[in-house]
Amino acid sequence: MMDERFARGNSLLHRRDPKVKVIVAVAFITVVAISNSFVVVTMALTLAFVLMTLSRLEARPVMKRLLAANTFTLFLWLTLPLTYGGEELTSLGPFSLSTEGIRLATLITLKTNCIVLSLIALLGTSRIASLGHALEGLHFSKRLCFLLLFSYRYIFVIYQEYQKLNRAAGLRCFVPTTNIHTYRTYGYLFGMTLVRSWNRATRVHHAMLLRGFNGRLIPLDRQTIGRTDIFFLVIALTFTAAMGSIPFLM
Repeated sequence: MMDERFARGNSLLHRRDPKVKVIVAVAFITVVAISNSFVVVTMALTLAFVLMTLSRLEARPVMKRLLAANTFTLFLWLTLPLTYGGEELTSLGPFSLSTEGIRLATLITLKTNCIVLSLIALLGTSRIASLGHALEGLHFSKRLCFLLLFSYRYIFVIYQEYQKLNRAAGLRCFVPTTNIHTYRTYGYLFGMTLVRSWNRATRVHHAMLLRGFNGRLIPLDRQTIGRTDIFFLVIALTFTAAMGSIPFLM
């Protein structure tokens, strides 16, 4: 199963209802994504760090995820200042650095880090199963929520089936190289994974029907929205709305 290491804890954000955190995350990320103001994005990044402090998560795994996200922004820094056009800031031989390109790369970098930190602090502090039921409680499509919960549960089962077949091939002295035999073997490997997954899905479906399954997954722990959740929701949405209105007041 997925590690979900961020979901383990007893901080202020860990105790909040997942439905509240989903609402706050959607509102916060929407404002950050559509904003072109450095003031708004900087304030949002500050709020994201505040949320990370409230979540009391370990710094090292958070930094690893930030590093993975900023790997993509590195390519933007290598291309946008050179190709975006606009006012020339300076030149490096045959290349010229664009002021607008640097500004856009900086803005995207700040947005990326802000969104990643807020998602970890808000949604990462809840289990995937809890988030799936929270989305259903917010009247999202029941089929999509059901698909999310089942994919989360059984994608690891499919991976285990693939590992069994891969180990079986290794025990038969299979060594992958760049030849037709390797390609054919991997084709059989993926094909048998799909066949075993289908057979496993049929058995699981029959077992669920025998247990009275009616098309809806019932959560084991039912969380209710309390006063603290409502207070957190109001405060978070107030800050988000105030942050989003800054460009109209400037």
